[in-house]
Amino acid sequence: MGNLYRSGVFRKSNDGARLVITTFMGMLLGYLIGVSFPSVSLTKINLPSSLMSSFDIAFNDDRRSSPSRSFPENLGSGSTPFTPKIYAPTNPRGAESLPPGIVVSDSDFYLRRLWGDPSEDLKQKPKYLVTFTVGLEQKNNIDAAVKKFSEDFQIMLFHYDGRTSEWDQFEWSRRAVHVSVRKQTKWWYAKRFLHPDVVAAYDFIFIWDEDLGVEHFNAEKYMQLVKKHGLEISQPGLEPNNGLTWQMTKRRGDREVHKDTEEKPGWCSDPHLPPCAA
Repeated sequence: MGNLYRSGVFRKSNDGARLVITTFMGMLLGYLIGVSFPSVSLTKINLPSSLMSSFDIAFNDDRRSSPSRSFPENLGSGSTPFTPKIYAPTNPRGAESLPPGIVVSDSDFYLRRLWGDPSEDLKQKPKYLVTFTVGLEQKNNIDAAVKKFSEDFQIMLFHYDGRTSEWDQFEWSRRAVHVSVRKQTKWWYAKRFLHPDVVAAYDFIFIWDEDLGVEHFNAEKYMQLVKKHGLEISQPGLEPNNGLTWQMTKRRGDREVHKDTEEKPGWCSDPHLPPCAA
């Protein structure tokens, strides 16, 4: 009985030692195989779209189930924040650039319908953009000025007094673009709302004040003169007897266009600096 007991204990100890040695050798072999191969990135493996979709769903579910998980603001070393790139080949699916047709390089102020084909929205595309910086007290003067422009001109009003609904009494106002920010100047509006990518659709842009007299103004003839003389920046001539007026802006009866002039003594210290060269 004693010999059999000792033999059974020996067999059990021998089997246990063999199991431990086999497990250790397997772990060591797996480690050596792992370090001998380069790392593999899932983004470089072409997987079926159905499988990738299941990954997306699992990833989204995991994000929803862990709302408290967050990332540190500064990912770099030291006190210098790390700014990740918007696009990189290793980014996950969905971080790549949007396909053509969704994002365009420029836009416009053409009014659109809420339905239908966008190419059918406009019977006639305006060639020019006319902007006025206005207050309600000058509504009659603006009404007279707007009526000088045909359908080739799109009207845009910058409201410095915040009152826009009162302009609905004019039929043309319902087709105009209205921007309302209180107590700002025309150049404040121009810098923020007349971005080159937005006004690229128009041949010329008018940036006018609200108090101009337009009794003798003809928009179509004015554009003919602008194109005839190749003017990139211009303005209609003002009546010469209107008091304090720059010589450059006064109308001359002896020519269609003038590009240089001499200002009154003391008005222009340097002809090559603003306001004389502007």
